[in-house]
Amino acid sequence: MTTINIHAAKTHLSRLVDEAAAGEEIIIAKADKPLAKLVPLKQSEKRKRKLGLLAGRAVIPPEFDAPLPGELLDDLEGRQ
Repeated sequence: MTTINIHAAKTHLSRLVDEAAAGEEIIIAKADKPLAKLVPLKQSEKRKRKLGLLAGRAVIPPEFDAPLPGELLDDLEGRQ
């Protein structure tokens, strides 16, 4: 992992992006205080969601979208 100050990062941004794309993690600091991390985008793409994970396990009843009873709706909306 490389640490570079923000002024140098501005000067060498293109090279730093290429290094990050190749797998290098780069910390960008200001006055020796880490502010940001430049990482390859590939790492974020590994966490894709799988659709249909609960297929056959969860059941949505037919009345799911039915209007709520008036008394319950009044309670939820703070009406008396």
